[in-house]
Formats: sequence, structure tokens, C-alpha cells
Amino acid sequence: MSVTQAMSTGASGLYANQIALEVIGDNIANLNTTAFKSNRADFETQFALTLRDGTAPGDGLGGTNPSQVGLGTALGAIQRSFIQGSISPTGNPSDLAIEGEGFFVLKNSSNEQFYTRDGAFGLDTNTNLVSKDGYFVQGWQADAAGNIDTTAATSALVIPIGTLTQVQATAQTEFDGNLNADSELATSGAVQTSAPLLTANGPATAATALTDLVDNSGTALFSTGDTIRISGVSKGGFDLPDQNIVVGTDVTTVGDLMNNMQSAFAINTDPTLGESAGVTIDNQGQIVISSNLGSANAVEVSAGDIVNQTKSTAPLTFSTTTQATGEGVTTSFQVYDSLGNPVNVRLRLAQIQKGDAGTTWQYYAESEDDSDLSNVLGSGTISFDQNGQFLGSTGNNLSVNLAGTGAVDPLQFTMDFSKMTGLNNGTTSSDFHITNQDGKPYGVLVDFSVSEDGVITGTFSNGLEQTLGQVALATFTNPNGLKQLPDNNFTITENSGTPNIVAPKQSNAGRIKAGSLEMSNVDLVREFIGLINAQTGFSASSRVIRTADELLQELLLIGR
Repeated sequence: MSVTQAMSTGASGLYANQIALEVIGDNIANLNTTAFKSNRADFETQFALTLRDGTAPGDGLGGTNPSQVGLGTALGAIQRSFIQGSISPTGNPSDLAIEGEGFFVLKNSSNEQFYTRDGAFGLDTNTNLVSKDGYFVQGWQADAAGNIDTTAATSALVIPIGTLTQVQATAQTEFDGNLNADSELATSGAVQTSAPLLTANGPATAATALTDLVDNSGTALFSTGDTIRISGVSKGGFDLPDQNIVVGTDVTTVGDLMNNMQSAFAINTDPTLGESAGVTIDNQGQIVISSNLGSANAVEVSAGDIVNQTKSTAPLTFSTTTQATGEGVTTSFQVYDSLGNPVNVRLRLAQIQKGDAGTTWQYYAESEDDSDLSNVLGSGTISFDQNGQFLGSTGNNLSVNLAGTGAVDPLQFTMDFSKMTGLNNGTTSSDFHITNQDGKPYGVLVDFSVSEDGVITGTFSNGLEQTLGQVALATFTNPNGLKQLPDNNFTITENSGTPNIVAPKQSNAGRIKAGSLEMSNVDLVREFIGLINAQTGFSASSRVIRTADELLQELLLIGR
């Protein structure tokens, strides 16, 4: 082996350790780069100069080994380590980290596809989920019902913060409380009777025209076009909505007026209830208002509640002839239609039975927002056993007519009374209230979260949640075969294999950690050790070159 060959061998060591220094320097420089994967320079021997081949053992003589002199080192490969980096919380919901072997999938405006472990994402002005460089994060967008098809092609993920709106019509309501078993039974309803209505020919009937009604002096009580104002009427202690009725337009006969009052007062005339409830007229021309059972249903029309605004008179005056028996309880609540409009509903309860089997309460449902002439929605019962525990209920499904509102008609929802009790709470009155209803008014998408399986869930200002999409991940047979690009991105090569696009937590893709970022996996201690080794190797190789040069100079001196 010549002296010059020794210099060449030393030079190979310089070059190899220089590459090692460059790799280590790159690792250290990227110590704080999000999701950076460190590299390692691997060296290998070059061709060896064979001075003598080995020989086989013979008779009386053992074998010999080959004698070789190495010709230096060379860079074998720069190996990337895909060991998991530590996960650092950021609190930003659009920051995503992968705990596993997957890669996020990105596309640029030219539809070129890239792969990255850097999940520092955000939203652009079009609410696309993008990387720091504006590349579109790929995944599966959910349909309007929140369904995701992971077998479909991926697309850019859109999270429409501030633009997507949502409402939800009520389908289920839940109630709680205690209905006092010691309450007085409701055996009769309140009855109010008006002063007799007269015509020129005697007492009025339901068929009598309102314009035929006269007072004691023979003066007409109503004329066509007069406005009848009904206000201040109460039911169970709660004021009913005011209304204006035009004679000749809204009502024509006494019977029309009675029907209007019966509907406005929400008196339930269902014959299956077995009650004599409703608005009727007797043979003396007196209008009789018979309320449903119990004090909670008692209609009270006071003097001046019904007036002819046009003539400034009070043509109808009522007095109470029968008081309601049986205490009751009333609760009001709101549900929502398909447009997010609030719909007011009221339930009035009265205890109708108590015996060896337990107690039973009758409830009456009404709504002033019901588009029908009558505000009555229906009725049902709630039963409790001997221990005051819920036994069952009837009439749980209510339907509110919403014709002409633009919303789905009717609004139908179910009432759940299973949490209620029927215990004796002494002098304390019954407690009955709604605890939950699943309808929601108009709301705007204000926030989102990403689950471990990459599902993006949007949160609306009204409390609703909706699935918006799912982040896709890519896995590779040989991730070390990927080619590194700027901006923390990778692209495929012939040796990386084609990407397998899957949902998180599928195969070996790993899970998503939202609100966090993966840190660099650079081990600074290991890098410093490698730095010392590379420096030492570089210095030692330079010493070989210097020594070979000195020997060469000695040879030149001999030649002089």
C-alpha cells in the first residue's frame, strides 16, 4: 500500500465524518422543529486491497488467513428515525398530533399530495383546515345528517365556523317533581254564568245573531263591524292571551262567540274525560262556562273582561255559580319547531283518583301557539303506586298544529314522566316542572373538537353538536423510503410504497391527540456524543493525511 493511498484513505474518513457532522448539525438545528424526525449517518467499508489470499490447511501445515488493507470508509446511508416524539399540549383545537405511525395527508392548489407529521393546522378565510403553508388537510366531509363514508375519496376538510347554522325540533321532553298525594280530589270544575242575553222576541239561543241582541231598554248590543275585546280572563290563576273579535267577520252568532271563547279558554270537551266541560247557553239565554276539573283549570271572567270596544260597553258579565274543587298544579314550558321558533305549552294537573292501588292525576295540555281554532292539545293521566312511585302514563304524545308558520306541521313530541313521584309532602304544594327538552333554537357553529379517531365535531351556540368530518391518515410499508421536502413534508418514492389512506385508529395509523403537537424526536445527549465522535474521527483522519504527507516528504528528501 503506497503512502499516497494512505492519504486517500484518510481523505475518505474526512469526507465521511464531514457528512456525519452535517447530519448531526441538521438534527441539532431542528431540535425544536415540530414533528422533526432525526437522521443518522451510517458508514460502510470501501474495497480492501488484498495482499495475500488465504490458504487451506495441508499435510503438516495449517491454513492461512487472507491479508487485506482497507481503502477507507464511505457513506452507506442516511437513516431517518421515525421514533415517536413527545406530545406537547397547545390548547389550540386545530393542532393535531399523531400517536402512532401514520402521516397527515395534504394537497396543494395543484392537487399534488404530500405527507407530514406536523399537525400545526388552522383555518383559512374559507374555513378550510390547512397547514402552515396553506396546504389543504385531507379527510372525509360528513353529509348533512353527520354520516361519514371513509370508503369514498378524500377531500379538503371544511369547518365552517361562524357560517354553519343549525336548529333542532323538539322530539322528547322530560319532567320531574312530586305530585302531592294528600291533595284534595278534583270532583268538579268551576262554573260561571252570564246575565241573560235577550232579543226582541225573548231569550237568545246559540243560533241568535249577535246583531239581534238587545239590552233591557231594547238598544242593540252589537252592530256589524264592532270589535269585541276579551282581556284579563284568567285560568287557574294565570292570565290568558288577549284577543279581538270582529262582529260579522270573526263571529256572527252567539254560538260562534261561544265556540271562540271555548277555544280561547282551552276547555277540553273530549267526551272520554267524562266531564261536563264547555261553553253552552241555557233556556234563559245565559252563557255557561263549565271549566275542566280542579282549581288549575278554573276559568274566571271578571266584570269588564269582555267589552264592545266600538260602543264602549260591557255586554257580557259573568258571575261564579260553582267553585272548582280539588287543588292542582300548572307548569309552562317551551319547545321548538323545525325553524327554531319557540312554541309555548302549558300543562294543568288535577288529582282525580286515590285508592288502594295508588293515585292518578289528570293532565290537560294546551298551547296558545296552536294554529287550530282551539288551543287544546289533549289530555292524559299519570299514575303512581302505593309507594308513590311512577306506575305509568297515558296521552304522552302531543301534537301542536303549526299551519301557516313555514315549519314542519305538526310539531310532535313525547312527554316522559318516569322521574316523577306521588308522595305525600304534607302542607307543601305539588312540584311539577320540565327538566329537559331536546329541541334547540337557531345557533351558529362557534367551536369544534377532534376525537382520537379523527372525527371533527362542531359545537353550535345553541348547544347542539354535529359531526362535520374526519381526518385521514396515511401509512406506508417503508416510511424510510419517503423523500423529505421543505416545510416538514414528505413525498413518496418507489421504495416507500403507495400510501394506505385510512381513518385514525385503523391498522397501525395511530390515534389523534387534539390540542397538541408532536415535538422533535432529536436526542440532544446522543447528538452531542455523535458530535464528539465525528469531531474525533475527522481530526484522526486529518492526522493520517498529515503523517502520510510527512512520510512522502521524507521520501522526496531521500531522492535528493
